Amino acid sequence: MRLTIQPFTVHKRFPLTISRGTTAQTTNLWLKIESDGIEGWGEASPFSVIKETSTNSEILQQELTEIIPILERFSPLDRQEIENVLIESNLNSSLRAAIDTALYDWLGKKVNLPLWKLWGLNRDKIVPTSVTIGISSPEKAVERVRNWLNFMDAKVLKIKLGSTDGIEADKAMILAIREATPHIPLTVDANGGWNLKDAIYMIDWLVTQNVRYIEQPLNVGDEGNLPQLYQRSPLPIFADESCFNSEDIIKLSPYIHGINIKLMKAGGLTEVMRMIAIAKACKLQIMYGCYSDSILANTAMCHLAPYADYLDLDSHLNLIDDPFDGVTLEEGKLMLNNLPGLGVNYCGY
Repeated sequence: MRLTIQPFTVHKRFPLTISRGTTAQTTNLWLKIESDGIEGWGEASPFSVIKETSTNSEILQQELTEIIPILERFSPLDRQEIENVLIESNLNSSLRAAIDTALYDWLGKKVNLPLWKLWGLNRDKIVPTSVTIGISSPEKAVERVRNWLNFMDAKVLKIKLGSTDGIEADKAMILAIREATPHIPLTVDANGGWNLKDAIYMIDWLVTQNVRYIEQPLNVGDEGNLPQLYQRSPLPIFADESCFNSEDIIKLSPYIHGINIKLMKAGGLTEVMRMIAIAKACKLQIMYGCYSDSILANTAMCHLAPYADYLDLDSHLNLIDDPFDGVTLEEGKLMLNNLPGLGVNYCGY
């Protein structure tokens, strides 16, 4: 098989601020795997879970370039052997995600079936996606909510908290959004922006604001405080930055209610399926999230969306120049098509 890489830059309609900083654009990698006249596609998006660490597309591209000669010895059907090579080489998880996704896209095109049909899933079970409101002033948060509601029939709002201005700033944002949209359920993502004391206080307060769950209240490395928070919390706690893969689920499962699975963290759809199985065995709820992913990566995750209790796959909806089309938006839901593989096309903005 032959692998090629093409960087592409996408720009956000509205920059997104979380507890670790603000992003307005990102350069991702479009990976193509070609064999037998069929081309499978995948995407790698740079991301970080700790403020002091980061990567970029140039680093990812160099890392992938070094392993391509080894991968090209295989057939796209050799997924087990390819996965072993990727793990042994300690390849970045977003690059593993791109390769694994491209292999599944190739397989779906080879058998002329969309992945959701190949896996025997029911796309009617896909729940609405939430849309994200970044950290900002109360006035700008309300303005962002209205922008989303003018764009689509949003069913759930995901509010980013963990402001550097403290929990009073977080509360002011929530109160303003609640006043403007009292009828729309909220979810909250602190991105590790609270200490234990603030997390306990905020969760007790958020339960009065029609919030469904709290995501990553404590920072990476502070998981030792999860048992105490879990015992006190009236809201379900979801792990995101603390939970990369299926091994992490086992360690965290006694102290959380759910996990946020992201394609780039997991390292591919193969690992996503493992995480789903283990989470269900541990009786945890499942949500899917994203980074600055285009519609290519978000469509890939949507093929497994019938398994998810919650979706937060809205990154592509905030892009002004996404070069792909795939899932479509219908009444707040991301709907898959009947095209083979991922069902993604290049439209080249």
